Amino acid sequence: MAIVSARGLSKSYWVADKQPGFAGTMRHFLRRRSKELAAVRQVSFSIEPGEVVGFLGPNGAGKTTTLKMLTGLIHPTAGSLQVAGHLPSRRQRAFLESITLVMGQKQQLIWDLPPLDSLRVNAAIYGIDDYEARRRIAELAEMLELEDELTRPVRKLSLGQRMKAELLAALLHRPQLLFLDEPTLGLDVNAQARVRAFLADYNRRTGATVLLTSHYMADITALCDRVLLIHEGRLFYDGRLELLSERLAPWRQVRVELASPQPAAAFANFGEIESLEGSELRLLIPRQQLTASVSRLLAEHQVVDLEVSDPPIEELIGRLFRQGSLEEPGP
Repeated sequence: MAIVSARGLSKSYWVADKQPGFAGTMRHFLRRRSKELAAVRQVSFSIEPGEVVGFLGPNGAGKTTTLKMLTGLIHPTAGSLQVAGHLPSRRQRAFLESITLVMGQKQQLIWDLPPLDSLRVNAAIYGIDDYEARRRIAELAEMLELEDELTRPVRKLSLGQRMKAELLAALLHRPQLLFLDEPTLGLDVNAQARVRAFLADYNRRTGATVLLTSHYMADITALCDRVLLIHEGRLFYDGRLELLSERLAPWRQVRVELASPQPAAAFANFGEIESLEGSELRLLIPRQQLTASVSRLLAEHQVVDLEVSDPPIEELIGRLFRQGSLEEPGP
């Protein structure tokens, strides 16, 4: 049975319809007008227990609005929704004990106190006794490599240490469903890798279900086999990440190092020129033309080095969002 089930989920807001400038301000003051803004439109999906699912979309696509509906922070305008056997908008205790929401740009830890003090408050809120709370804190702190930082004021911690402490606070009550909204936002590469490793390990150990949004494709490729893609409030892909990559990349990326700089016109018939800087050339070549194009390239030009690879997944996803659909993908 699905732990998350959404059918026709929609959310609209009424916002002021004001024209710019002084005249627009005066007209709006005398006669206020508003318009309906659809943030999420007819979104349907389900998530099985134990899955780690990536939720991707450009800024303003509706990701955070959807997460807020799933956690009961806002009510849907239309559609049906069930999370962990509950209606999220009722915010029942059993529901709140089964979920957690981590937002990379928000914090729940008290700034001037050590994380340990905030963790004790969280334990009391969830009715966890002192012995069990200490045991859970020690276990999670060891997994997060955070033991020494729990007694230092939050304001003295680095951004990566604070994010790991936020994760510890969010997982103290052992939720079965994790909603993670940009959990690695602003972290350096090493801190991102440590957070990803922890989340993968936590999923393996506990079987917790994870719905993850991130602008860092490394988070998605490291953790998620399945992705949901949303654009302008509409869900337009729900499936495996590897299948999406195959579907979106009917071409290969060819990097060429030339013996000497050449004009771009000399490579116009080999494929799409992605970049040409000095003697460094990057081409996008359709897969079915790859062998012939590379053979001709080696025969007609002095090539020092050549490398063929699939385009990075972040480039494919970026092209897809600019396109706004899965129809006729191309370079």
